[in-house]
Amino acid sequence: MPTAEQYLKPEVIRTVARLDLRARFIVEGFMSGLHASPFHGFSVEFSEHRRYAQGDDLKDIDWLVYAKTDRYYVKKYQAETNITGYLVMDLSESMAYTYRQELSKFDYAICLAAALAYMMIHQQDPVGLITFDEKLRHSLPPRSKRTQLGNILAILSKLRPTGPTEIAKNLQSIGAMIRHRSLIMVFSDLLADPEPTIKTIRQLRYRGHDVILFHILDEAEVHFPFNGLVDFQDPESGDNLIIDADAMKADYLDAVREMCELYRRECFAAGIDYVGLNTSMPFDKALIEYLSSRQARF
Repeated sequence: MPTAEQYLKPEVIRTVARLDLRARFIVEGFMSGLHASPFHGFSVEFSEHRRYAQGDDLKDIDWLVYAKTDRYYVKKYQAETNITGYLVMDLSESMAYTYRQELSKFDYAICLAAALAYMMIHQQDPVGLITFDEKLRHSLPPRSKRTQLGNILAILSKLRPTGPTEIAKNLQSIGAMIRHRSLIMVFSDLLADPEPTIKTIRQLRYRGHDVILFHILDEAEVHFPFNGLVDFQDPESGDNLIIDADAMKADYLDAVREMCELYRRECFAAGIDYVGLNTSMPFDKALIEYLSSRQARF
């Protein structure tokens, strides 16, 4: 029987058929791991407490939590704890790609989105779901009721990568739709011109939204484990291209690093959380980024 920590590994998660169980196992494995990590105490803090800061009223310190963690925490008020979240899913055909991993980029994104929905609903935070390819496809308004988790998982489990995508245009439409300050979590491989996408996510940030950009690539897209002549197919156009993998490997890896670094640098400058992931990575990195972003709000 896998341990809780093993449920953070993509190769184990793919053996679990039901999306609701995948989400629960990822979250429970993550929370179990927190107790043995440098983030010990975070599992208490993210739900009901925040770290004591200078200027807080001493009477709000929770001494029971102090006794358990040896750190000062204050109880959050309801207005502090609730944050409205939107899961924003790219349905690009390129998200279906996988080289040898059992989970495609799309499968990985779906599992991660389901786990985040599970966490938010159990924290009584409203969360909604928006999907897009060339245009917006689904728009489920945020709710915090337990039934919302079922609604989100029902949509996520039926989603399939569909074809070409328009990342910047759709994020602009989403920004126009969302009137109140929210946490916007974008799941995409970002295989498009970076400049319009960066411009649009900056606009989301300038409107007061918190943004987490989950940049999900396949393990092979990051490490390029190919040799000799390789026949590649563009997943969106269907065009084939035969290349000499050995001759272009160095240039390709440089280009990927430059793309990721561009997003990382521009997101940092705009106060946006950039989370670079590939399909071989355990899910805890992404969940820690979510909790870190949430903590930074208070």
